[in-house]
Amino acid sequence: MEYRFAARIANLKPSAIREILKAPSDAETISFAAGNPAAETFPVKEMAQIAADIFATEATTALQYGVSDGYAPLRAAIAERQYNVWGIGKSVARGDKFNDECVIVSGGNQGIELAAKILCEEGESIICENPTFIGALNAFRSTVNANTVGVPLLDDGPDIEALEKALQDHPDAKLMYLIPTFQNPAGLTTSLEKRRAIYALALKYNVMILEDNPYGELRFAGEEIPTIKSMDTEGIVIYCSSLSKIMSAGIRIGFIIAPEAVTAKMVVAKQSEDVHTNLFFQMLCHKYMTQYDFQGHVEDIRNIYRHKCSLMLQELDKNLPKWLKFTRPEGGLFLWCTLPDSIDATAFVRACMAVKLRIVPGATFNCDPSAPSQCFRLNYSTPSDEQIIEGCKRLGDVARTFQP
Repeated sequence: MEYRFAARIANLKPSAIREILKAPSDAETISFAAGNPAAETFPVKEMAQIAADIFATEATTALQYGVSDGYAPLRAAIAERQYNVWGIGKSVARGDKFNDECVIVSGGNQGIELAAKILCEEGESIICENPTFIGALNAFRSTVNANTVGVPLLDDGPDIEALEKALQDHPDAKLMYLIPTFQNPAGLTTSLEKRRAIYALALKYNVMILEDNPYGELRFAGEEIPTIKSMDTEGIVIYCSSLSKIMSAGIRIGFIIAPEAVTAKMVVAKQSEDVHTNLFFQMLCHKYMTQYDFQGHVEDIRNIYRHKCSLMLQELDKNLPKWLKFTRPEGGLFLWCTLPDSIDATAFVRACMAVKLRIVPGATFNCDPSAPSQCFRLNYSTPSDEQIIEGCKRLGDVARTFQP
């Protein structure tokens, strides 16, 4: 039979990162390609205790259907933390113009997909940083066949002039997608000045902002910068995050905080996708957040990543030639390397594969999938210290075989 796929799916490419992770490997292979949290950050002992308690006392609730907007105690716990820590969550009762609501989703990626689903028509433009998270790009393309319009990233965030031009050139855009803090893949953080400018442009051009912040809890250096959502006085920001990086990626617990008129539509759209997010893990997360030292756990994770990132930067400084540039993140999971224009980036990535070192080519993250890139992404959360040291040595050995 000849299969006739929908146009928005027919041209969709699989995630290069997932394909890299599926490729055969052996004990000698070192991967800097994953985006996974470090396994040692999972609170396994505590989760086992909580799970046993749930099955002993609340099994019927945990194994039954739940409501689509999420387990109410978890929604309340997340909303309280987001308000207390980040200043997120407007309330008419506190004197704001509108109410924000918290909705639980099946991983942050579902929140991204739902935002596009409820706001965008088929083929409309979505303004994104370039490069940006491949999961979001694929969600936009597969959901509404979006025209993903890239705005160049500078060291302190998106190019504001280019952002305004993109908004002028694409008046059909209703949504702007940003990862302002420890951006994936670049590891960069948008400055406070630019966050304010972005919000002002969104108001000017009547565009909603989808602020994706899965890495905000992972700051291990520098000063906190207010989220764009905390500046939202007009109800134009949808805030998306998850517990993937601070509890476990596999439990698939994410959340959206947005004006209640927006979350109401998201809940309806979610009902046709998964009915509700895994209730057992919602209950487990709630108990962990409210009965254990959750902030202490976050601090432990920050210490782990502070060490891992510092080690990778130290080893890159030691092993790489000066012409290979890389970012120095203050948090998150990634750093971003840039090759001189004279070097064949595809050949460079293949040379790394040949010495059993996996990195992610930068073109993977481009809004235009056909555009080239001189960059590649490295991850420091997953490899061990020994793998970071050896992997950086291999990367340096490969780099020295290329001359700019």
